[in-house]
Amino acid sequence: MKKVLVTGISGYVGLHAAAELLKNGYSVRGSVRNLSKTVELTKAIQKEIEPNGNLEYCELNLLNDEGWKEAMQGCDYVLHIASPYVAAEPKDENELIKPAIEGTQRALTFAKNAGVKRVVLTSSIVAMFGDANKSLNIKQDTWTNPNAKNMSAYVKSKTLAEKSAWNFIETQKGDNKLELVVINPGPIWGPTLSDKLSGESMNIVKNMITGKMPMLAKVATNMSDVRDIASIHVKALENKEANGQRFVVATENPYSFKEMAQILKANGNDKVSTFEGPNFLLKFMSKFNSDLKGMKPFIGNTYNADVSNTMQVFNWTPISFEKSILDTVQSVKQKLKN
Repeated sequence: MKKVLVTGISGYVGLHAAAELLKNGYSVRGSVRNLSKTVELTKAIQKEIEPNGNLEYCELNLLNDEGWKEAMQGCDYVLHIASPYVAAEPKDENELIKPAIEGTQRALTFAKNAGVKRVVLTSSIVAMFGDANKSLNIKQDTWTNPNAKNMSAYVKSKTLAEKSAWNFIETQKGDNKLELVVINPGPIWGPTLSDKLSGESMNIVKNMITGKMPMLAKVATNMSDVRDIASIHVKALENKEANGQRFVVATENPYSFKEMAQILKANGNDKVSTFEGPNFLLKFMSKFNSDLKGMKPFIGNTYNADVSNTMQVFNWTPISFEKSILDTVQSVKQKLKN
């Protein structure tokens, strides 16, 4: 049985990816920052599949080398999903950028040293936004300019971490060449396996259905379902054609937050606001609101990514955006009851 190291297994994507690996006959070693939480993680994965002894854990930190060598031992592949994420703009951008880059470099370095064949890296569509401050048609070779005006720390962290990964691959020495595939999701929706509503997607939906989001930002991009992301991560491990490519895993068309709100409202969520705030007002408010500050470059724009290559290479069709959103709200309501 082939073994896969999953960094960041406790996260929204990490839990789904671990379950998908187990369903497809892989053995999983998941990294966490603290081993005390592993019992609840196993229970979360058991909602999808019984691990049957094929799930273990290790403790890793993106900012130091301790445990990385041991974590890689016996692993055939790595899903490097762990990366810091906060929607609000931090006071120091290096709070996000440093661990994102260093964690990526550690994952690649120790994987190569251990003889791992391939790493699948979780990046983001925000690493493909050009100068971000204008609408854009995104292709596989589109990159975000981290020095563009109003660029948020999170966008910089994802862009610079992915760039550092490709640089590692291009400059590696020796005959034992590590392979890399990068997954670039859009905003992620779909049911959570965790018992918590701590993720950004869950919070947005919770605030929308409880009427705590009176105003929406006018921005549209391709949206992703967590189940699609997990599925493509697993398919990317051994797909020969995937090596050396970036894949947008998202809907074929961009959707706005207003369209999302309309779906929620049409399905009985009466407290949802469909009002789009004026661009100038939201940009002005971003000076005082750390959540909005991170959104500032995107307000008023549409980012439309070509997902045809992903669909072709993996023989895949995205889950519909409506299903993603309705399954998310069902998951949120279930957690609010508990």
